[in-house]
Amino acid sequence: MTNMISRAVTRISSLLKKLQVRSFLPIVLVGFLLLTTNIAQDRNTQAVTKKLDEVVHQDNSQRPKTIGEWEQEAKETENAPGERVQKIAKESAEAIKDFGALYPDTAKRSAGDN
Repeated sequence: MTNMISRAVTRISSLLKKLQVRSFLPIVLVGFLLLTTNIAQDRNTQAVTKKLDEVVHQDNSQRPKTIGEWEQEAKETENAPGERVQKIAKESAEAIKDFGALYPDTAKRSAGDN
């Protein structure tokens, strides 16, 4: 029985050598790993997008933070340039205030250079 198993293993081994499966097998394994590791990519992308949105909107300021929000605000004040300028000035002041709160040392050094 042991002799039969040994011969079977030897035959399979010689067959694998003939077909050069040893060089083909690592390629198949790497391909399999690459194809199976990205299965949950869509869920990961949604989770990252949600987390990033939370980080962007974590403060309570009323100014727009995304391109979509900026475009929506621009559409709302499209025919009122005065109102648009006032909103831009108000949002700029709020952004500078936020910047100063986040980076007080940098804000002091930047303001001191003028």
